Amino acid sequence: MDVVRAVPLLTVTDLNGTLDKYVQVTGMEVVMNHGWIATLAPAGDSSAQLSLITADPTGPMNPSASVEVDDVDAAYRAAMDAGLEIVYEISNEEWGVRRFFFRDSGGNVVNVLGHL
Repeated sequence: MDVVRAVPLLTVTDLNGTLDKYVQVTGMEVVMNHGWIATLAPAGDSSAQLSLITADPTGPMNPSASVEVDDVDAAYRAAMDAGLEIVYEISNEEWGVRRFFFRDSGGNVVNVLGHL
């Protein structure tokens, strides 16, 4: 299993207003916007990304990071084998990802996903 990308997630109340400020201050552009989550990246470079989220529509809480992997089922098995708390069971989402959330020993919730 390989990591494709890792993205910090910041919870905000006003997605569009906050996006405008981040674009203005950082010069990044919006590369994805689902209305409840949006991702920013430098123009022409997706290696550095930041996502803003209002409320996850299916998960029980907002994660603080997303890690995209090439085999989410292998990551899920590894999380189970490691004894991590699974706070959102592995699921296929209508927006084209398969994912699960785990909580680490520091209380951080991580969204592990793969595109379908």
